[in-house]
Amino acid sequence: MAKIVIIGCGGVASVAIQKCAGKADVFTEICIASRTVGKCDALKAKLEEQGTKAVITTAEVNADDVEELIGLLKKEQPKAVLNLALPYQDLTIMEACLACGVDYIDTANYEPEDTEDPAWRAAYEKRCKEEGFTAYFDYSWQWAYRERFEQAGITALLGSGFDPGVTSVFSAYALKHYFDEIHTIDIMDCNGGDHGYPFATNFNPEINLREVSANGSYWEDGHWVETEPMEIKREYDFAQVGKKDMYLLHHEEIESLAKNIPGIKRIRFFMTFGQSYLTHMKCLENVGMLRTDTVTFEGKEIVPIQFLKALLPDPASLGSRTVGKTNIGCIFTGVKDGEEKSVYIYNVCDHQECYRELGSQAISYTTGVPAMIGAMLVMDGTWKKPGVFTVEEFDPDPFMDALNKYGLPWVVEENPVLVD
Repeated sequence: MAKIVIIGCGGVASVAIQKCAGKADVFTEICIASRTVGKCDALKAKLEEQGTKAVITTAEVNADDVEELIGLLKKEQPKAVLNLALPYQDLTIMEACLACGVDYIDTANYEPEDTEDPAWRAAYEKRCKEEGFTAYFDYSWQWAYRERFEQAGITALLGSGFDPGVTSVFSAYALKHYFDEIHTIDIMDCNGGDHGYPFATNFNPEINLREVSANGSYWEDGHWVETEPMEIKREYDFAQVGKKDMYLLHHEEIESLAKNIPGIKRIRFFMTFGQSYLTHMKCLENVGMLRTDTVTFEGKEIVPIQFLKALLPDPASLGSRTVGKTNIGCIFTGVKDGEEKSVYIYNVCDHQECYRELGSQAISYTTGVPAMIGAMLVMDGTWKKPGVFTVEEFDPDPFMDALNKYGLPWVVEENPVLVD
């Protein structure tokens, strides 16, 4: 049908690109673009050796540079761009898409690389006062593009990963098929995998550690309630994984679901962590390794968290050694036909099955597959309208059908054990 440019070639991108290459009826041409073009070339060779029917090309691009991105899009003339680079680069890629009239899809909302930048800091502190949460990432920067995308007649689909992404589609699906009104949503992200390292992160270390070490927050009765990092802990018995400790975090889909699910009273997000992970992270934070500002070391400026990223195992390398399963889903409570009810929709994904299929661990797989699905639905016109949208604003059924088809089957459990 058309060409797509996919920016990024890390663990998640590798999954999404391989899945796109398997859907050559939609993605007839795929341009893989990254700052490290060698990775792109290696993946291209792998796909061609496997016999993909899609035409694969590669390009070198600096996703921080709007003009360089515009040059790439003018040369490639894609129908859409799938942004699987860093959240720092969302806005530059959106600007390039606007300049070239190209649809845009991503998996995570914008956050700044330098949280001490004065202009960003002023806007951030204003938002903290007005909105009531202090996370560095939020949708306001991308929602500000709504009118420009509408006027350009192009679509921006935000947060088409798993969480955000699938969890938001689960919410829209629950509202459409199981409830007249949803009152509470508990999003639960459980990784029961073991990679054998003393300490490693399952996705980009810089993004992961910034997120986990920040204040938690949840939405209740029309406003944000903020907590200290890891202040709220619960235990839950996850299907096919077992009992795990989980901690309340701030997460971006809470912000969009609070706006798009009518009648919602509370939304919380929990993620599981083992004690070893938390101990390592706290130690690194205490000695300053999670700092995002620059420090001078032997006459050179470095950002501590970026240096730490260089020392930790690459998440894309974890697939062969990670065993166990993930369980990610949402527990909903609400009302149907005047009766109170509860429903749990979740997916279980096996790390080693993902590795056997695509050479990835399940964290990359569960984000990369939904990224492909979101891009497919925009490309084939199913989820196509001018403006900037999060996934729960569209009909959930085509996405849910595609999850079953492309490797992330889901389960609906009625009357589940609730989180207190």
